[in-house]
Amino acid sequence: MSYIILVIGFILLIKGADWFVDGASSIAKSLKIPSLIIGLTIVAFGTSAPEASVSITGAFAGANDITVGNVVGSNIFNLLVVVGVAAFICPLNVKRSIIAKEFPFAIMGAFVLIVLGYDSKYHNYPDNVLTRADGIMLLVLFGIFMYYLIELALTSRKNGMDEEEEIKTYSMPKSIGLCLVGIVGIVLGGDWVVDAASDIAITFGMSQSMVGLTIVAVGTSLPELVTSIVAARKGESDIALGNVIGSNIFNIFFVLGISSFIHEITINNAVFFDMFIMLAASFITYGFAASKRKINKPEGAFLVLLYVAYMAFVLSLIHI
Repeated sequence: MSYIILVIGFILLIKGADWFVDGASSIAKSLKIPSLIIGLTIVAFGTSAPEASVSITGAFAGANDITVGNVVGSNIFNLLVVVGVAAFICPLNVKRSIIAKEFPFAIMGAFVLIVLGYDSKYHNYPDNVLTRADGIMLLVLFGIFMYYLIELALTSRKNGMDEEEEIKTYSMPKSIGLCLVGIVGIVLGGDWVVDAASDIAITFGMSQSMVGLTIVAVGTSLPELVTSIVAARKGESDIALGNVIGSNIFNIFFVLGISSFIHEITINNAVFFDMFIMLAASFITYGFAASKRKINKPEGAFLVLLYVAYMAFVLSLIHI
């Protein structure tokens, strides 16, 4: 029964995020908000809504390992699988601004999370805790990033660089209805995924962090995977790579920021191994992107193989 609830929860999360993005984008377009700002904010938040829902629900439920494991696992999946598959479908051209600004900010996010969370190593505390103060710091950094994005969008529009996207518009009542139904789907789906994942962990003797890093992380990253594959097939490299970078920044600074502000998060020592994997994956992907301002097919295949090796190692720990 837990598996059925888990699958239904994932469907609600993904469709809920889809409906929310459609409705919110339509409202924003009707209010004449620039399409670039819509893409950088609403779409980015929408594809990360499943991670946000699961992690925040986990924070309320005190399921700390699922909260952190979901974010770390999702970010690793985004960097290695989403970027890897997209690059394998069509080589990704990388803009200079992504190499100089957005990607380094994402790498900084991984580094900041390790420093703030690894209290037993860096601060000589007995436990590893993301406190409310840490949450506020993460949210402030997220606010700085959002300010940068909005300034960038407004500057681009002023210089005539804004390319109008084909955003489907609905009547205002239908748009609001899509947003509300989407939010309900996201909230319900997140609640069901956390409950079902916790039950599965208990049944198989897996830790919550293990379930968060594997099943939940992959499931909540499906919107990013689908978005980036579609973008890559259309040759839209900026969307394919920008979606991943924006999602990873959102996951660390906003999702963990809000989650730890709601309830202090105790982090299992074992999860720091995965955090260092996340940091290493960030540097490897950045290295590919910065070397020739392009991530080609062999590099994409290599990233996917790295994830397969990582998952094989993680799953082998279940029987140890």
